[in-house]
Amino acid sequence: MTDQQRAKPLRALVYGDVDLNIIDGSAIWAQSMTQALATAGCEVTLLLKAPVTTDRLVAPLDGASGVTLRRPYEEKLLGDLGPRGLTPDQAVTLMTRFDTEQRFDLVVVRGRRLASIAAQSEALAGRLWTYLTDVPQNVAEMTSTAVSELTDIAVASRFLLCQTEELRCFLESAVPAACGKSVLFPPVVVVPEGVSGPGAPGERLRLVYTGKFAPRWNTLEMTGLPAALAERGVDAELHMIGDKIHRDSPEWAKRMAKALEGTHGVTWHGGRPRAEALRLSAACDVGLSWRAAEMDASLELSTKVLELGALGLPVVVNRTPMHEELLGADYPLFVDAGASDGTATVADTLTLAADPRIYAEAAERCRAAAARFTLERAAERLRGYLDLAHPTAPAGTDTQRPLKVVIAGHDLKFFTRLADHLMSLPGLEVRLDEWDGLRDHDQYRSRELAAWADVVICEWCGPNALFYSRYKRPGQRLVVRLHRFELYAEWPRKLDIDKVDAIICVSPHYASLTRELASWPADKVVTLPNWVDVDQLDRPKLPGAEFTLGMIGIAPSRKRLDRGLEVLAELRRRDPRYTLAVKSKQPWDYWWIWNRPEERAYYERVYRTIQRDPLLADGVVFDPFGPDVATWLRRVGFMLSTSDDESFHLAPAECAASGGVPAVLGWPGADTIYSRRWLHDDTAAMADAIHATVAEGRFDAARSAAKAEITGNYALERVCAMWTDLIVNGTAPEPVDLQGAIAA
Repeated sequence: MTDQQRAKPLRALVYGDVDLNIIDGSAIWAQSMTQALATAGCEVTLLLKAPVTTDRLVAPLDGASGVTLRRPYEEKLLGDLGPRGLTPDQAVTLMTRFDTEQRFDLVVVRGRRLASIAAQSEALAGRLWTYLTDVPQNVAEMTSTAVSELTDIAVASRFLLCQTEELRCFLESAVPAACGKSVLFPPVVVVPEGVSGPGAPGERLRLVYTGKFAPRWNTLEMTGLPAALAERGVDAELHMIGDKIHRDSPEWAKRMAKALEGTHGVTWHGGRPRAEALRLSAACDVGLSWRAAEMDASLELSTKVLELGALGLPVVVNRTPMHEELLGADYPLFVDAGASDGTATVADTLTLAADPRIYAEAAERCRAAAARFTLERAAERLRGYLDLAHPTAPAGTDTQRPLKVVIAGHDLKFFTRLADHLMSLPGLEVRLDEWDGLRDHDQYRSRELAAWADVVICEWCGPNALFYSRYKRPGQRLVVRLHRFELYAEWPRKLDIDKVDAIICVSPHYASLTRELASWPADKVVTLPNWVDVDQLDRPKLPGAEFTLGMIGIAPSRKRLDRGLEVLAELRRRDPRYTLAVKSKQPWDYWWIWNRPEERAYYERVYRTIQRDPLLADGVVFDPFGPDVATWLRRVGFMLSTSDDESFHLAPAECAASGGVPAVLGWPGADTIYSRRWLHDDTAAMADAIHATVAEGRFDAARSAAKAEITGNYALERVCAMWTDLIVNGTAPEPVDLQGAIAA
């Protein structure tokens, strides 16, 4: 969506609990986030935390198109401002005040304490875009208190902006409320136009470090590099840019200041405007981002590494999985942060950088990596999130007289994302009628909603559908979505089909069954498929994913875990690297399953098989049920669907969207949802196909084809558009084109 398509630009309020007088990654974030939102077409108001004592970061924003700076100290916005800048409480007070004066469409905040306070504000809830960095980054630190606080933040936020995929996945695994809201917003790299590095090492190797001076950043040890390189016959000098010296340890701070001012071969430039700091860096040969080993587990990515790479400088960095993903496992300037003599290890690595061939390779790797983090890429990413959160009004609606829509049902969990989409649309006014049970509801409220609505959507063809059909008004439209659960129950037979405009089924097979069993007119029963959140699921696979089979949901017994085990056993006979990951509640977690003798006997038999069969004993992993499916799927290459029957079975489609491959037995109707290339006659054929795909090197081609098929047919955006067209215009959706998928 372009800015011109909107009635007016979206308004964004930005505040980070950071001091823009000090150049570090967090301050640069405030600057680049503001620039990216403005580039994406927003009118941006940036609230500053502290009085401006140097305009090194503020100057590029002051007077920029679409940007307004609010200076609480200079404007005397509060009477009790302290010397260290706004407190989180004061910041939220001001943000709320600004929002009252001029309502913002989104409020972007950075800082965990700040976000926690903002999350308690009813006025801001739902519009927060929370950028998360200062959060626990390992299981030990993710205490119950931290989970509770982050849950509150997630619930109040429209999006949780995560710097890296690693942070997003860890957050989703620990905080269920973050699932579906966590999106990527990597660092933004903006360098002055026409500024670039030398392209080759000089006769005197010029090293550069920019940023804070702190023990874990190894800045004191860096000052010893010119001397260490001299011992190796390499003439070198070190340039250090920045003025923030951490003083947690006064003794260390004294040593750091002394080293900056008095070490031979070290030039300390102090704090400089960002553009000048980048120009100074570009005049050097090699960047330094060598940190203490304890930071190797960080889930954040250094903006400095990317900035130096964008300038064309190779950078010395710790070898970590994140850096290997960024630069390649064979990047020549990795260092082992755990080495006993770190300075010597880094000096040895820097001698490689003096080789023009190695220098050129490392510089190109860094430049290519940084190209993924430009301001234009960030603005494009933000436009996508803005379109998702603030879509335009559908054709055929009037924002002055919105279409009134009621969504009614006892269990809306399968409709939540669709409901969120409909409620976000200008031109629609949506109200929920959430029943306490199949038959339990507030009849007076339901009657009021029936009299109010232009369109009623009944999720489940149960007593809710019978109620709303009874009170349907002339000119009102009634849409009922029918699931497998109701098909063989009493309610469809009692429903007055003449009062219903459309019965929705998620697959052609169940639509056909519905017409047959209910004897309803064929044109009243339409197929509108389940949705797949392709954007959330599309994440990099972990190494070895092609050897991991997956199953989601193994209860009741008709899900046929035993068949999945047959596939696994056959594969492990050929290659012991194959494993099966099962994400599910256990059958005893469902009382209505575990109380049935035949169900209990089935699972006891299957679990004994896993324990006693040597091919299976160490090849099956059970993972807890939860909403973190996108994170879990990163390690899954093939999703098994071995059920006796399914109405749709979303798991194979979700796996395909994640970059995996569906493996589906031919249960009734499977060929109307998935193209035949993913269907197999029996477990032996399924195992043969999986192994051939891996052994013959066709995994990447297969998963690319599967992703294209699922994206084209079932992407959330497409299904939402189908629902919108049905609700607004009464238009039945076009059927899925599986023949086209096969041809592709």
